[in-house]
Amino acid sequence: MDFNAYPITILLIAVNVLVSLLGFSNASFVDKTILCPYRIKRERQYYRMITSGFLHADFVHLFFNMFTLFFFGRNIEIYFSYYGLGGQLTYLLLYFTALIVSDISSYLKHKDNHQYRALGASGAVSAVVFAAIVFDPWGAIYLYGAIKISATIYAVLFIVYCVYMGKRGQDNVNHDAHLWGSVYGLVFTLILIALMQPILFEGIIDEISNPSIFGK
Repeated sequence: MDFNAYPITILLIAVNVLVSLLGFSNASFVDKTILCPYRIKRERQYYRMITSGFLHADFVHLFFNMFTLFFFGRNIEIYFSYYGLGGQLTYLLLYFTALIVSDISSYLKHKDNHQYRALGASGAVSAVVFAAIVFDPWGAIYLYGAIKISATIYAVLFIVYCVYMGKRGQDNVNHDAHLWGSVYGLVFTLILIALMQPILFEGIIDEISNPSIFGK
């Protein structure tokens, strides 16, 4: 496996891991960087929409997001470069703008709730997942290294998990970000293709018309 082929994905994972590990042992650091709409509104701490995306609730949360980012992020990094869609710069633009866009709903909903806190890379990861699926909707991945399913089915399971956790509301994970991150990733990529390489739509439509539940 050539890690040099997708250095941005590896860098993003490394930063997520390092920041999350710091947060696990430093409550003060988390308090200063976690998503807090109440303080964003009153103290204009807009940076929290970015910094909160590199924090995670625990090792399971961190692993699930980074596992997903690794498999889908490396594909996006390659697709954006190979298909002439801006390469690594556009990939970073997708990732960081997705962090912000996916938090807007939570900000509007909780800006007057001084107790609300949220964290996690899920908004950006969801955007990357759905961006990658545009190019290879029926590509095969191995869930837990053993169960073969298509990328689209994996994405559906990912969203179902997030919606379920969001309804439970028993943690500080910003589950609202999953839906908006997913929508943003899809729209961002389709607009990017339309502006830079509209000819790619022919191949995308052809791929969609040949589904595979377990991946090709």
